[in-house]
Amino acid sequence: MRLLITGITGFAGSHLAEYALTQGADVAGALRWRSPTEHIDHLRDRLTLLPTDLRDASAARAVVAAARPDAVVHLAAQSFVGASWQAPAETLAINTLCQVNLLEALRELQPAARVVVAGSGEEYGLVESHELPIRESNPLRPLSPYAVSKVAQDLLGYQYFKSYGQPIVRARAFNHTGPRRGAAFATSSFARQVAEIEAGVRPPVVEVGDLKPTRDFSDVRDVVRGYWLLLERGTPGEVYNLCSGRDWSMEQVLHLLLGQARVAGIEVHTDPGRLRPSDVLVLRGSADKIQQAIGWRPRIAFEQTLTDLLEYWRRRILALSR
Repeated sequence: MRLLITGITGFAGSHLAEYALTQGADVAGALRWRSPTEHIDHLRDRLTLLPTDLRDASAARAVVAAARPDAVVHLAAQSFVGASWQAPAETLAINTLCQVNLLEALRELQPAARVVVAGSGEEYGLVESHELPIRESNPLRPLSPYAVSKVAQDLLGYQYFKSYGQPIVRARAFNHTGPRRGAAFATSSFARQVAEIEAGVRPPVVEVGDLKPTRDFSDVRDVVRGYWLLLERGTPGEVYNLCSGRDWSMEQVLHLLLGQARVAGIEVHTDPGRLRPSDVLVLRGSADKIQQAIGWRPRIAFEQTLTDLLEYWRRRILALSR
């Protein structure tokens, strides 16, 4: 399989590249000019890297022409919910325009290429208690500019399947974390702060936002395995949740990480700058559809994911302090 991963240098993209290589794929990756490549540097001699800007239609066409993919996983996006409040227009423009350009290039040059469009559990937004767990048939009530952009990507995938017959599968991945998660995301922010406190480069205080919302977390390594299985066996035109079926409050996540800290007496302070104008209070999904269709289910316990995330930050902070 010739696989094209957009956003290959990112969190999920780098893990997918690793997994796809273990499956024998010939992997090409589209990345922005001057994107940090630290997540894939250990794979460079096994990848074809194609610097580009998918906001440019001609650049998207050149990437598809160079990669000639049999399959594509589209991960390139502005992926941080918090940032979308500060830059709503940019978030919507990047996430929709990049996908339109990519799908147009594929329609012209590689119309038979199977595509997984990476959506988000955030698309469901406001969920009533009687609607839990969230199934693919739930209404979409997005509560952030990021979530609106992912709804647009999701429905564009459906439209291109119905209009042009492109074999596009849509994946709504709920929250996922693990090693390499960006420090702006809550789980990684908590882990980084704990590691900095342990290293003595930060006072013994963890800054947090709202700890009440709950999220359905999976390990990124399970999620990218799900993307791969959807490429292989997902039904074009369909949408699938990727989730664990259990939600954790952000307070629980924080205390799991503090329970692994190597120093005592860490305080927790709320930073008003980390609060959002509106937020989804509960996200807990149902993975019944994908389990029945292709047999995917998470394998890695969330506690192990957090342990691996904290160890990742311990190594990074140690390396930075030398």
